[in-house]
Amino acid sequence: MRFGPWEIGLIVVIVILLFGAKKIPEVMRGFGSGIKEFKKGLKDGEETDNPPDDPKK
Repeated sequence: MRFGPWEIGLIVVIVILLFGAKKIPEVMRGFGSGIKEFKKGLKDGEETDNPPDDPKK
């Protein structure tokens, strides 16, 4: 499904109406930090799933 410029504009207007213009930067910061934590968790999970080779063996 592709979104055209009218659909994207409508979504932006709805978001502004729901959260208010002052609240949007705070919501986006929270969303960004949530994504950052998610990526960090994925990276940590990959490191524990694939331990490095033990050079002493």
